[in-house]
Amino acid sequence: MGTLAQRVESLSDSGIQSIPKEYVRPKEELANIGNIFEEEKKEGPEVPTIDLKEIESKDELVRGKCREKLRKAAEEWGVMHLVNHGIPDELLNRLKEAGAEFFSLPVEEKEKYANDQATGNVQGYGSKLANNASGQLEWEDYFFHLIFPEDKRDLSIWPKTPPHYTEVTSEYAKRLRVLASKILKALSLELGLEEGRLEKEVGGMEELLLQMKINYYPICPQPELALGVEAHTDISSLTFLLHNMVPGLQLFYQGKWVTAKCVPGSILMHIGDTIEILSNGKFKSILHRGLVNKEKVRISWAVFCEPPKEKIILKPLPELVTPTEPARFPPRTFAQHIHHKLFRKDQEEAAAAAAANSK
Repeated sequence: MGTLAQRVESLSDSGIQSIPKEYVRPKEELANIGNIFEEEKKEGPEVPTIDLKEIESKDELVRGKCREKLRKAAEEWGVMHLVNHGIPDELLNRLKEAGAEFFSLPVEEKEKYANDQATGNVQGYGSKLANNASGQLEWEDYFFHLIFPEDKRDLSIWPKTPPHYTEVTSEYAKRLRVLASKILKALSLELGLEEGRLEKEVGGMEELLLQMKINYYPICPQPELALGVEAHTDISSLTFLLHNMVPGLQLFYQGKWVTAKCVPGSILMHIGDTIEILSNGKFKSILHRGLVNKEKVRISWAVFCEPPKEKIILKPLPELVTPTEPARFPPRTFAQHIHHKLFRKDQEEAAAAAAANSK
């Protein structure tokens, strides 16, 4: 195990009144970080809610209507609340209870599962390392592990407490994989492709990886200065998100940060970069971030559906490239896409730091 990282939970529990400078966001960001509970009450554009009840109706007309709503949300927002998604509330509640119970363990208990990011071992319990020029940190701890396909899992690093953690997480993974197929099928048809096409392009049953990240956002004494997770787009094909009904997610929509309302029983779904690339930009991967607060711990369960790193070349599908709509993305493997994003971010930060220093 590497050197012990500072856990945000320990900082939060220490009773500090002000947060260490590494957690304070740059000036230009601070202007638009508000109180999340106030933000949630604001009137304005709302993340669409898509009722999937009819996605497999016997009637093609009914199915088509449902797919069309999904397509509109994917084109305009790239994020949506899914209701009637076919995963029982009881399972979602058990999953959330299991994760919350793990995070309620003392930090030293959780440390037994610590990952070692320095050696590339990202599975397990962790906190963000300062890996960029400004040394910025996010106000969260997390637990990260691959949950599907089953033959690729490493159960030895899964939490042993609570005892039903493995069972409930495995069941959720299986059901979520079915839901991912349903969504990919609908999106394929809406792009004018055969229904199995997108799924095949992201690796199919064998190769599409479901990686779960449980995000734990402790109470923050100065939430107006910090972010739980900084602004980013997801690299995945699709991301499915559950949370403990404490608001925090914000989406950059039409030039403004919009707060996602909490919709009971829903699973929030993001279109990731991978689907944006394959669809040649028709479906959006939206910029989003997480706010923290000083009253309630927020926990979210994100599952990233990721294509294999090297096996597939991601590029706009040839059927969607025309003389009037040329390819908007160069061909890259998933690994190259990740590298490109990190590299570009480093370049942008270095440029911003240089600009700030020259003033």
